[in-house]
Amino acid sequence: MSADSTVRITAVDTYDIRFPTSRELDGSDAMNPDPDYSAAYLVLRTSDGGHEGHGFTFTIGRGNDVQVAAIESLRGHVVGRSVAELCADPGTLYRDLIGDSQLRWLGPEKGVMHMAIGAVVNAVWDLAAKREGKPLWQLLADAEPEWLVSQVDFRYIADALTPEEALELLRRGKEGAADRADQLLTRGYPAYTTSPGWLGYSDEKLTRLAKEAVADGFTQIKLKVGADLEDDIRRCRAAREAVGPNIRMAIDSNQRWNVGEAIEWTNALAEFDPYWIEEPTSPDDILGHASVRRGVHPIKVATGEHVQNRVVFKQLLQAEAIDVLQLDSARVGGVNENLAILLLAAKFGMPVCPHAGGVGLCELVQHLSMFDYVALSGTTEDRVIEFVDHLHQHFLDPVVIEAGHYRAPTLPGFSAQMHQDAIDTFTYPTGAFWAADLAGADVAETELTA
Repeated sequence: MSADSTVRITAVDTYDIRFPTSRELDGSDAMNPDPDYSAAYLVLRTSDGGHEGHGFTFTIGRGNDVQVAAIESLRGHVVGRSVAELCADPGTLYRDLIGDSQLRWLGPEKGVMHMAIGAVVNAVWDLAAKREGKPLWQLLADAEPEWLVSQVDFRYIADALTPEEALELLRRGKEGAADRADQLLTRGYPAYTTSPGWLGYSDEKLTRLAKEAVADGFTQIKLKVGADLEDDIRRCRAAREAVGPNIRMAIDSNQRWNVGEAIEWTNALAEFDPYWIEEPTSPDDILGHASVRRGVHPIKVATGEHVQNRVVFKQLLQAEAIDVLQLDSARVGGVNENLAILLLAAKFGMPVCPHAGGVGLCELVQHLSMFDYVALSGTTEDRVIEFVDHLHQHFLDPVVIEAGHYRAPTLPGFSAQMHQDAIDTFTYPTGAFWAADLAGADVAETELTA
């Protein structure tokens, strides 16, 4: 037995990390007026003290402790496992976690436990990519199609996508992959920005940030809507005047409306040429999304940020309920389930424009889109990754935007690792920032972005 095969996972350390973004109304929308962007964060430690696996899931403040507790409940499934075996086949842990009958009773495959599973699974992929010396997108793009298919759970989706079809899609994706990887490293991946459009921002701030986005090379922005129609009309008019007629402008109601209301409200904003309406109603309402799509055409319907699993995505595609699929790196069961979702999108010819923003979601999801471009769909046409200019400085390998494009990461891993200073400062309630804040002390503005 080689020394490498004796290396084990020895600990799963967890952290409740919260950032006070509500104080500047960053992230505000019609359903979430005062979010404190937060990460239920974990680190996989190994017996050789070498590479660590970092992962997290995203929340918006209260309840982050519940999400951390869910991750902690999974320790027994992880500690003691062979690092070499985990990294060679992350699907084994994924299947064990979603297959645990008592954990399944808490979902199944949805909600807090499923997000906890995703955080742990993503940490394993981070560890695997570091051990291979590759960024995750490249690890996936270089992998053999047969191995990638082995990482996907086809249960409940085989009526829409069979393993044989997935294998054919991945084999086809290998054609020209090397050239696309070179192009990705040269040009990056297209982005759009939500930074101008938070609902709590003044019209002046919206206008200034929208103009800056265009100057920075973005060809699409997004505005939050749904609280007050007259306000939305005024804000959309200001944004359209700021960016001109040739910049795409998406709108996002964050699940605020009933179906009929979604159709009426979206059509009331049609004069401003919105490219898509995002999350017009409950993310669980597949037929409702289909009705909205019919009712607002030619405005596109996009959703996925809160879609709980691959099964709901399958049905949205089967029901022709969406025009744009928005996968999320931390809502579902990690990389393994997102591979299934990307394959479903490829099967149905559906453009994928991931949800990002939050804490570290931009850092993670870029890898999934870049793999999709290089080795699956082979295109970036009508595909953009959301970008929000918040909190990237807290990561060792932060996203870099150049001329409205994500620059392809080159450091090994999943870009998930935070600086230790950020963990020490913003762990709730004992970190330096929160301890001072809860004690009523004045916290220096610089500490918010330290």
